[in-house]
Amino acid sequence: MPKRTKKYEENLVESLKDPIEAAAYLNVHLDSDDSEEMFLLALRDVARAHGFSEVAEQADLGRESLYKALSKDGNPKLSTLKSLLKVIGLKLSVEKENKAS
Repeated sequence: MPKRTKKYEENLVESLKDPIEAAAYLNVHLDSDDSEEMFLLALRDVARAHGFSEVAEQADLGRESLYKALSKDGNPKLSTLKSLLKVIGLKLSVEKENKAS
């Protein structure tokens, strides 16, 4: 019996090549309770979908440095995040939080 995980991962990688899908994926993980850790791991998924080595090169980062920055315990600089997001066709933005009064 084939593993379902493989098909899920293949579909995820394919969908994360689309900037709209990637943005939605990152936003969901950014809003999670463990936002920093989950966001970095999600961003690593997106970078992997675009070809990790190619993304690192285009962002002027070493591949190992990028892996470390996007690890569970990573702590990338804002400039690293901006460079990485630009390479994959995304950008950072800030919006007003909708709080229930």
